[in-house]
Amino acid sequence: MTEAAQLLGCKVYYIPRDFELCGTAENALYHIPKYPKENAGIWVGYIPECDRYEAIYNAALAKGIKLPNTPLQHKTAMELNLFYPLLKGLTPESVVIKSIDECAEAGNILGFPVFVKGAIQSRKSQGWESCVANNLDELVKLTEWLLKLKYSSRGRVIVRKLVNLRHTSQAPNGFPMGREFRFFIYNERVLKYGYYWQSRNDLSKLLPEEEKEVLNLAVLASKRLGVPYVTIDIGQLESGDWIVIETGDAQFAGLGQIPVLELWNKLKDITGE
Repeated sequence: MTEAAQLLGCKVYYIPRDFELCGTAENALYHIPKYPKENAGIWVGYIPECDRYEAIYNAALAKGIKLPNTPLQHKTAMELNLFYPLLKGLTPESVVIKSIDECAEAGNILGFPVFVKGAIQSRKSQGWESCVANNLDELVKLTEWLLKLKYSSRGRVIVRKLVNLRHTSQAPNGFPMGREFRFFIYNERVLKYGYYWQSRNDLSKLLPEEEKEVLNLAVLASKRLGVPYVTIDIGQLESGDWIVIETGDAQFAGLGQIPVLELWNKLKDITGE
């Protein structure tokens, strides 16, 4: 992402990955000049902790650089417990729990099997068994495991009604590569979209009539969220219906099969940079 921005003439400033050496956000941005008028900026990197995002957001604003999402908007896009109430009816039924004591109630509400993830990230890279609980014992085990991963969970585990997406193949770890697409949206305008998985198959392209339906759903979800720069992941059920899988702050999102130079061209056009 950074290399693409540089190729297209964007001004790039590097900041430390944490405050361990520099101490504060102001020190992290000390080398950035103060702009006489407000400029749009995009933060490219790994998902930061909430406190770090807020600190960098405010320090950048003091320099005349405004990130697209406020700290609250960033959290709303990233944390399912915040975006779920806004997307009810568009995304699978979910329950937020904070301890293993709440597992039984979540299982009673949703029924087994269930999909289990942290507030920020799932463990898809570890395979199907790391994400799906078929009974209460498995749910307790996954919940206990996720709560120890502070970066992924932020103290919360999301239990979701398991839905079956259309798929024709599996990842090397056995995880089904469901028919899922990622949309980059800026102020309710779709910049680019692409297949979520890196490999290509018969399901990685949308037919014209499908594209219209999925674009409408992505824009509807972004309107409900009210987050300026957001990613919306949309998948197709085996029934043929489309649902929202999850959302994210687009500054920290992976690309899937989206062409990075085309995305940055769109961003430059829209932000005026």
